[in-house]
Amino acid sequence: MLRLHSWHDRAVLGVVLAAAAAGFGQFGVVAALGDVARDFGRITDGATIADQAGLSASVLGAGLAVIRLASLLALPLTGLADRFGRRTMLLITVVAGLGITAASAVSPSYWWFVVIFALGRPFLSAVNALAQVVAAEQTSTKDRARAVALVVAGYGVGAGLTAIIHSLASSLLGFRGVVGLAAVPLLAVPLIARWVSEPDRFVAAEAAHDHPVPVLGAVAVRFRRRLAIVVVLAFTVSVITGPANTFVFIYAQNVLHLSGSLTAAMVVTAGAAGLVGLLVGRWLADRMGRRPTGALGMVGIAVFAVLAYSGGKPALAAGYILGVLAGGVFAPAGGALVNELFPTSVRASVAGWWLVAGVLGASVGLVVFGSLADAGDRFTVAAIVTFLPVMAAAGLFWCLPETKGREPEDLWPAG
Repeated sequence: MLRLHSWHDRAVLGVVLAAAAAGFGQFGVVAALGDVARDFGRITDGATIADQAGLSASVLGAGLAVIRLASLLALPLTGLADRFGRRTMLLITVVAGLGITAASAVSPSYWWFVVIFALGRPFLSAVNALAQVVAAEQTSTKDRARAVALVVAGYGVGAGLTAIIHSLASSLLGFRGVVGLAAVPLLAVPLIARWVSEPDRFVAAEAAHDHPVPVLGAVAVRFRRRLAIVVVLAFTVSVITGPANTFVFIYAQNVLHLSGSLTAAMVVTAGAAGLVGLLVGRWLADRMGRRPTGALGMVGIAVFAVLAYSGGKPALAAGYILGVLAGGVFAPAGGALVNELFPTSVRASVAGWWLVAGVLGASVGLVVFGSLADAGDRFTVAAIVTFLPVMAAAGLFWCLPETKGREPEDLWPAG
């Protein structure tokens, strides 16, 4: 008999704290990207993006793509949780990720910063993936979307806090101070260790005789079709979210010259909208289904990302806020669906493949978006060409079974 928890029990809240710590550490480079460009580049009175920001969009996009690609190493880290346990790998990755990220604050040049920050990225990416796996495994179908939404909210709170701190105190802290603050969440690790427990689903799977090889076991023949569709969905949605979320602050501060206070207000408002999106997404996922809710969220993300870069401060604010809301709608359905489609023995490895596909999609999106923006000194064209074509992939949700109201054990009785 599995011992399952409510979505607000300590077993879930512990991984929410871990996700918040990962968000706080990972989002530093995005929030402080304008300062990074100014400190390591040179601003002039010219009309190009490089003149206005300090570094060109293609150079920034390449560096950010390297940081994103480093998250590929999160695949083996996440997969190891299928062998050594969710709790063990969660604690290892959160400590290593935050420590290395904080160390990037002393980087002597732009590419040194990229390399050191990139070394911490896979650990924090693994934390976020494992947090959703644990939340899904600790809960029943009636609480699962709520638990996944809470983990996503935790990550968003951590990321938003970094953005707010930078917006209000960038002149005092600079990018080095903002990135160095990644060491602060390490103080929460003892609490996370006390609250997080090994899910009974994993304990039962570990006691079985069949132990698929971590990472590779997830691509066994019986899992292959589902995994391929999941990977394509993760790739395409990240082609949008990667550049849309990463360039937004440098676009706001260095191109549109939005003040720090207005940027902070935009982030706070977007945070509230994201919470509303999570609540709506959770409700829709449990009533309308995972597939239509995920597709609706994905289409909204693309449309509002184009709006954000269509020109002018009002469009940026509206597009960014509504885009975060659409992301909130997408997250509970997408997170629950991915964790419900596969058995416990390979679930963490599947989370790693989802993560890797997202990393590759975001990297492609960053390079394409940055190159297009540089070519015409126009973010609008870059957004339309990069975001809208991949929106059609939302139809792939109907190539997967609907998991609403079902336990993973029902979908994979032998798993």
